[in-house]
Order: sequence, then structure tokens, then C-alpha cells
Amino acid sequence: MSVMLGHSKAFLLMRTQLHRYAGCDVQVLIEGETGTGKELAAREIHYASDRRERPFVPVNCGALPDNLIENELFGHERGAYTDAKSAQPGLIDHARGGTLFLDEVDALSSKAQVTLLRFLENNEYRPVGGGAARISSARVIAATNSCLNAQVAAGLFRRDLQYRLNALHVRLPPLRERAGDVLMLAEHFLLLVAQRLDGPARQWTREALQVLEAHHWPGNVRELENVVLRAYLGTEGALVDASMLGDLIVATEPDDTLECIDACTDDEGLHYLAAKHHAMHTFERSYLVTLMKRAQGNISAAARLSGTERRQLGKLLKKHGIATAQFRFQS
Repeated sequence: MSVMLGHSKAFLLMRTQLHRYAGCDVQVLIEGETGTGKELAAREIHYASDRRERPFVPVNCGALPDNLIENELFGHERGAYTDAKSAQPGLIDHARGGTLFLDEVDALSSKAQVTLLRFLENNEYRPVGGGAARISSARVIAATNSCLNAQVAAGLFRRDLQYRLNALHVRLPPLRERAGDVLMLAEHFLLLVAQRLDGPARQWTREALQVLEAHHWPGNVRELENVVLRAYLGTEGALVDASMLGDLIVATEPDDTLECIDACTDDEGLHYLAAKHHAMHTFERSYLVTLMKRAQGNISAAARLSGTERRQLGKLLKKHGIATAQFRFQS
């Protein structure tokens, strides 16, 4: 089983929270950007709890057909419909005594949200075509890569369902907030790839590690793992250098639409001053990335292009955590 790895303060605080929640047998809502490891977090809770010997059943809510939601979750009895030759248990039955993990819960349709809410209100359900109600003993953990508060405010998600799912809440920090974890994970994944492919061990050069650390990682841990795999496969010798990363890493901006901004004060949206600060921060970083691309990582050249002092530009780059190494090796 894959495990979550990290030693940054943000990561350790989050993992402590997961283990604390393992002992509280109620619903948990996990929010985090794509690639932050939401299913791994749910498994961490499950396997640290008293339910560890029972099933962990992951469900991609985005793949549940709307017209079959009750059949998928609750199962059906024999003769419930034309093709029902025998009784079939649903996902809730499969998770009996264990954990039902609802990934991408925000992808549920309005009808599916009502179905799930009705179940969560008293843990009762009826198989399609069945008469007697049954009681579920499964624990529900839900996850989303969007801000559920924003979904509720936009009328896309039921507030009462959010309350049911959000008995306990955890936010997974994106990789860019986990200082030091990029290098640790890059080393780990490089070793893992060599073992998986039964190939020679390889190491990162110092310049390559600088490029990895400077990248924003909008795809988070999943993106890093994929980059490491491709870099390993594209390297002939014992060292993976920065030139190998030039075509694999493109300086990108954060996908702010997927982030839950801590400055949210109510369901009406952002406070004005918080929104203004956020917009300025996003503009500054976007401008600096474009500037450094054109200057190919040369701070003096970038200062001349932007009409600013080199010292002031250096302060701005440091403020936004932008290292110049990643731009020097891009073609």
C-alpha cells in the first residue's frame, strides 16, 4: 500500500490531524488540489482506525451514472428490474464495517446529492426492489478538489449535504506549501522508479534539484512522480541533470480556481481587501515568471527589461519563491 511521505511542518500537522480523526468515528471531508493525495489521506484515516481490518471501498462519484446511483450504492434485489436475475450488493454493502470513500463528491448531480443525503441522515438504505430498510455500518469519508463552500454559494452543492459530510474537515496542503518535501519526494521517487523497472540507480545533480525545487507544481505530488519517471527513462547515465527537465517542466501558474482561499469570510465570496491582495499577488507572480522566461534566468537582464532595480527585482523573486535556475535550462 502506498503511504504519504513528507517532513515539512505543513505535512506533519496535516498527518497528525488525520491520525486524530481516525479515532473519531464520524464523516470526514477532505479538501485539496488535484494530485495532493486525497485517497491516500482517506486510507491513512482508515488504516489508523479500528476499522483497519474491514474493507476500504473507494468510489469515483464522477463516474457514477445518475440513473443508476441508487443501484450502485444500495444494490438491488432479484427481480428489481428486467435484467436483475439475482440479488447484487451495492457499494455500501461492500464497505460494511469499513470505510466508504467518496472521491470527487462535488461531481454528484442534484438527484444523487439527495440520495446520498437521505442515506447519511440515519444510515438507512433500501436495495432497489427491496422492502425492508437496512442499517449501514460503514464510515463515510468524502473528498473534493474544489472549495465546497464556493460550490454551495454558487448553488451547485446542497448546504445540508455539506453539513453532513463536513463533521470533520481536513485540507491537504499543496506541494508548494510543503517546504523541503519536493527534494525528499524527488529522491524517493527516483529510487522507486529504479526498483520498479529493475534498472540502475540514478542520482539528481544539484542543478536538477534546484529546478525541481523552484517549480510551482500545479499537479502536486502526482505531477512530481510523473516528471521523475520520465526523467529517469530519458537519462542514459548515472546522473539526471537539469537539461533533462527542460522539456518536462514548464513554468506554470497556480490554478487558483481549484484553491480554497483562506480569506473567504462568508458565502458571498471574498472580502474586498483579501480579493485585492490575492489579485495583486497573482499578477506579480505571473509577471515575474514571464519576465524571467524572456531574460532566460538572468536577473540583470530582467531588471533592464522591466525598468526596475536589480536589488528590488531580487526581493520580488524571493517573495514569490521564484528561483532563476529553472529558466536557465529551458530552450
